[in-house]
Amino acid sequence: MPLPRALEPFRLGRYRVLAFAMFSSVFGAGMWAVALVHQVLQLDGTAVDLSAVTAVGALGMLVFVLVGGIAADRFPLARVLRLVETVNLLTAGTVAVLALADGLRMGHLAAAAFVFGAGLGFFYPAYSASLPRILPARQLLAANGVEGTARPLLQQAAGPAVAGLLIGLVAPGGALALIALCHAAALVLLLRLHVPGHDADSDAGADAGADAGADTDPGAGEPSPPREAVGALRSVRQDLMEGVSYTVRTPWLLWTLLWAVLAVFLLLGPLEVLVPFLVRDRLGGDASTFGYLLACYGGASAVASLVVASLPLPRRYLSWMIVLWGFGTLPFGLVATTDSFWVMALCLAFVGAGDGAGMVLWGTLLQRRVPRHMLGRVSSLDFFVSIALMPVSMAVAGPVAQVVPLPVIFWIVALLTPALGLVALWAGRMREDELAHSLAG
Repeated sequence: MPLPRALEPFRLGRYRVLAFAMFSSVFGAGMWAVALVHQVLQLDGTAVDLSAVTAVGALGMLVFVLVGGIAADRFPLARVLRLVETVNLLTAGTVAVLALADGLRMGHLAAAAFVFGAGLGFFYPAYSASLPRILPARQLLAANGVEGTARPLLQQAAGPAVAGLLIGLVAPGGALALIALCHAAALVLLLRLHVPGHDADSDAGADAGADAGADTDPGAGEPSPPREAVGALRSVRQDLMEGVSYTVRTPWLLWTLLWAVLAVFLLLGPLEVLVPFLVRDRLGGDASTFGYLLACYGGASAVASLVVASLPLPRRYLSWMIVLWGFGTLPFGLVATTDSFWVMALCLAFVGAGDGAGMVLWGTLLQRRVPRHMLGRVSSLDFFVSIALMPVSMAVAGPVAQVVPLPVIFWIVALLTPALGLVALWAGRMREDELAHSLAG
């Protein structure tokens, strides 16, 4: 019986193992977000304590994501993923035991948050680099759509909901114990995973990357150098600079990355910091109202990811990515000018859908056009620069709102994001590049 296009990757046993391990790990991460808040409150912590602990977690991810990319390019990918889940299991288990024994302290939570953040920095590049070695090129879009659908549903919806239910019904450490169980399940699955040292088919990487003079994708789809040999001969700094150098000399990649960094900087602060005040002042709502709006954003992102996964990769893939990702922010200006919850929800859903669809295309392009022996480093560099400006965006949003009216801020974000996307499309010569390196199908 034929499967829908979005589910075709599940025909392959290796992908099923990797995908369900990712589902389990992401579900545990979603529960941790709520369990952490609960444990901080149980210790009579303040908002400052919670902020400090979550900041330590973000620091762990920021510090180790580049190292994680190097590890993904140096060492067997399955081994990296197993190590991450082993450490996550030990960390979650330790915190659960301490909570059940009434021995948990704020320092323990901060240490656990740091370890979980660092683990994410290793997991993401290794997971991304594994997909083209497991799946044929034509199924990578579907696989990225599955991830784009599962992450918001499991990490932002199901995980927090289950954690909240457990905290209300059982002992405080119950949610932590289930988090440990999730990472144990992920580890058991990953013990069965074998990631080949070459692509799943000869077309993976840049399908047209073998064209003579393909300056933007040298080596895409070619087998990686031996991982241990690379690790023995190159320093971490040399490995990192190789990834940076490739990014800088690859126009479509460099300009997409620069634009994405600016887009995240423009959007995240107003979304996370200023929308709650709009909810209070324009809708008369509270934190739960803001939560519903974020659910609309995340739900639309998940649905859009699934839709993109169900379609062939477009011929004008870079142009479509810019249009979906960039022009999806246009309704964001209305968020600051409407007094209707439903209009605000619809606008944020539109923004979320564009974000989800664009991210699926972006992840697929990295896997199909970046040389395999640098995919981990380039993926981690993408992740690093994307999250590096997140705290800056949230830090400056409040002060800027003190001197600039909120509607002006939101319309600047709505209009400047697609405008910068068009600049990136032109500066990176993307329309010519996407025709010269056809990936359609």
